[in-house]
Amino acid sequence: MGTSNFNIVYSFSSVSFVAKERMTEVAITLEDKRAVESKVIGRKVVNRLYQIYSSELGGKRFAYDGGKTLYTAGPLPLNKYEFKVLLEESFRKRRSAGADGSLCEESKRSKHSFQLKTFMVEISFAAKIPMQSIAFAPKWVDSDANSEDALRVLDTVLRQRAADCGCLLVRQSFFHDDPRNFTDVGAGVTAVSDVSTTVIIKPGPVIDFLLSNQQVKEPRYIDWEKAKKVLKNLRVQATHRNLEFKISGLSEKPCNQQLFSMKVKNDNGSNEGQTVEITVYEYFVKHCGIDLPSSYYFPCLDVGKPNRPNYLPLEAVGNYCCDDDPVLAACGISVDKQLALVEGRVLEAPQTLLQPSHIDYWAVVNFSARCDTSYLSRELIRCGMSKGINIERPHSLVEEEPQLRRSNPVARVERMFDLLKSKLNREPKLILCVLPERKNCDIYGPWKKKCLSEIGVATQCISPVKITDQYLNNILLKINSKLGGINSLLAMEHSGHLPLIKDTPTIILGMDVSHRGQLDIPSVAAVVGSRCWPLISRYRASVRLQASKVEMIDALYKPLENGGDDGIIRDGVSESQFQQVLTFELDQIIKAYQRLGEDDVPKFTVIVAQKNHHTKLFQANSPENVPPGTVVDTAITHPRNYDFYMCAHAGMMGTSRPVHYHVLLDEIGFSADGLQNLIHSLSYVNQRSTTATSVVAPICYAHHAAAQIGRFLDVNDLSETGLSSTAELPRLHKNIRSSMFFC
Repeated sequence: MGTSNFNIVYSFSSVSFVAKERMTEVAITLEDKRAVESKVIGRKVVNRLYQIYSSELGGKRFAYDGGKTLYTAGPLPLNKYEFKVLLEESFRKRRSAGADGSLCEESKRSKHSFQLKTFMVEISFAAKIPMQSIAFAPKWVDSDANSEDALRVLDTVLRQRAADCGCLLVRQSFFHDDPRNFTDVGAGVTAVSDVSTTVIIKPGPVIDFLLSNQQVKEPRYIDWEKAKKVLKNLRVQATHRNLEFKISGLSEKPCNQQLFSMKVKNDNGSNEGQTVEITVYEYFVKHCGIDLPSSYYFPCLDVGKPNRPNYLPLEAVGNYCCDDDPVLAACGISVDKQLALVEGRVLEAPQTLLQPSHIDYWAVVNFSARCDTSYLSRELIRCGMSKGINIERPHSLVEEEPQLRRSNPVARVERMFDLLKSKLNREPKLILCVLPERKNCDIYGPWKKKCLSEIGVATQCISPVKITDQYLNNILLKINSKLGGINSLLAMEHSGHLPLIKDTPTIILGMDVSHRGQLDIPSVAAVVGSRCWPLISRYRASVRLQASKVEMIDALYKPLENGGDDGIIRDGVSESQFQQVLTFELDQIIKAYQRLGEDDVPKFTVIVAQKNHHTKLFQANSPENVPPGTVVDTAITHPRNYDFYMCAHAGMMGTSRPVHYHVLLDEIGFSADGLQNLIHSLSYVNQRSTTATSVVAPICYAHHAAAQIGRFLDVNDLSETGLSSTAELPRLHKNIRSSMFFC
């Protein structure tokens, strides 16, 4: 089986790293002492420094991270240096015009202008990092204190080499400029399928991009409202000047009508001339000598600021488009050019059963003006019958009053419930709610809060664009699980044959934290726990607020004033936080258990699931994905810790990425096969799917619960009132607390 990893060959060596202030000692400033923040400029300055002062540096090759850290292979002759670096920037000179508007002869001959900038660079020795600590890890030797620093050196060297080779750097990934890695997905967009994946815009004229994006043959058919949205924030390069710009919008008038003020030079070449109004088209054709056959009637690109626009014609811009590394060689490190091959195995898919529910008294409310609820309910009943779910006709179909559609969301929800109460003679088992928008609908939060916290009735929100059997089947899966039915019950849990769990009462917990976009808004932490042992298909959720952007859950154990307990449960932590999971979160779980009056603390198995990583698995001699249930627990895993990769699901070709599971603690004593089979089984009990999901169901449930309850809160109200993490979310109604409302 192939992987996206490469083998590294190394020999013992040591590397000195230098950097400036506060233990990181490479400082790059301008002559006026202003620090240089741009990594692009920083790399150019350091590259130029090496070209000029290589002999002063003892000929040592180095790797630079673009910030304040620089690594050299061995010590430099001195511990401290100060250099002055001149960096030359070349760009096309703007052609000046005479008093009569004609081009000056001198300007015609001067096509380029060169500007020199002076940078001051200070380099100071900071520490010595032995690279042999990397070699110790695979030999099962205790980790050296410098191992993380050595790995950071390796990462910096590899990233610099990638940048020098012209790779596109995107956060922790880089993409080779190799046509074999590019796939045209249409609409002027190219997908890069390399070690990781990203999306870039095809280099070329903006006009060509818009034609491809909107799939039209001629510029006159371009929809400029759509073009404005798709072009915003894209970077372009002007053809008349070697400068890069970011698009902020489009001009209101076409190129032949859009005016701007231009100062015209006097005959003596001074800038004391008069200011004239000129169109963008005239300026570029007459003063820049650029032919614009297609831009005459089209809007211009605005690449300026809101209060200071800068217009460019569409035709005057275009999209901005390994050998062995000497530093690695000096460190005694080389990277194999072939992808690493590993052995894996495929786990057998478990058998699942269905336990349908019965829906006998329910209603439909409609906030959308374009949905036929009568047809929708008939199709839902028909589709339910084919799946064994008995659904009777809805008791009421309630339409929103048209005059309320411009009211605030809370008022619309309250009025809808008033209408619903007037038509029902008892509490419904389910309310199907049709929303006007599919995403970010402002009614969703108030509606869910009303149903789940105040009224205590199960609800399913939908916003169908097209009613198909597949869409209705997905809706029925959610409804069935919310009303107590089971869509995926493992045959082995039904017969009580789960490994180890069948012998001892066991609870399976899933944990996740949902972070809001703003820094001053509290995060929402959710914990789900399995119910009805020995079953592992039914769960209950607990949700709390906590400090913004904090990943560790701080409310797992929180005694209430009435003597009750708040509490117990993981996903989404990085390697640096593993120890916190054991010392902070697990300790809270144990305290919560002890508060129940139990003396014997149960045994724990703690597992972290990571989804954001760069490892991919593929069949060595086939373009197909690896089969569902593929597990790899050797060669590319940690040499000491217990971890493995599992690809439980079947995805579209080229998109499947395994989940990286880290077993931080295993007091229960699972065998490797037993634990991996249990995790594989948990991927099949997600009630929102009839097949395996990429991540185990408890983690998915925790994520859904945190996201759904988080919508109870109005972000605008939070930012105005300054709600803190000590505030409480609205409590779920007693009829809802034990249900799987989060499905």
